Amino acid sequence: MTIILQSVLTCPQCGHRKAETMPTDSCQFLYQCEQCQTVLRPAAGDCCVFCSYGSVPCPPKQAEHQGE
Repeated sequence: MTIILQSVLTCPQCGHRKAETMPTDSCQFLYQCEQCQTVLRPAAGDCCVFCSYGSVPCPPKQAEHQGE
């Protein structure tokens, strides 16, 4: 299975959506919405903003699930 590097982040405050390229070797803890300027942080139990607000989990999580 291939690791997907593009994810669409959806701001929980204003609903703005933006496609972003995820880092392959780390988790991203902060992301600022370009529309409302809200700084997104991971939800409880998630490692990064892509796992919380993205259409695809981060590459490290994808790789973890491929190994199962």
